[in-house]
Amino acid sequence: MSPPKSLLLVAAVAIAAVEATVETTCKAAAGIDAHVDYGFCVAELNKHRDSPGADAWGLAKVAANLGVNDAGGAVREADDALASGAAVDGRTRAALGQCRRLYFDAELAFAGAYDEINGRDYAAGKRMAAEAASLARRCDEVFAEAGLQQSPLARHGEYAVRIAAVCAAITDLNK
Repeated sequence: MSPPKSLLLVAAVAIAAVEATVETTCKAAAGIDAHVDYGFCVAELNKHRDSPGADAWGLAKVAANLGVNDAGGAVREADDALASGAAVDGRTRAALGQCRRLYFDAELAFAGAYDEINGRDYAAGKRMAAEAASLARRCDEVFAEAGLQQSPLARHGEYAVRIAAVCAAITDLNK
């Protein structure tokens, strides 16, 4: 018989409060949300300068900040593709323009998630992170609706979904 999720959440919060390392926090997050990939969580959070010594609150903000950075990278890639002429036809150019706007909005949503978590409004922070992921994933739909191959920004959409799940699960450890 497995323990109820609420008991797992209490245990995860206790673990995160006692020894909040990236590894223990990611393990607790993966334990309460099956969408969290432990290896991805550890690898990504360890890339950020604010992670060492951060508690779960700090690591939730780090995850949101990583989302900001990646979405900003997608905006720059779209700008570069549009400026270089890589978008050879009108449909591709239009799709990239739409994706640029979507990723710009995703960048703002991840920034909003950071601000809300920083202000300890955890529910709002989770909503903003989910919105950021949704905006980023819509880029793939834009390319599909235009009858084009996969978006050249698709890896950013996948990243947004994964880092938003990490952000939300770690945020849940702060309750």
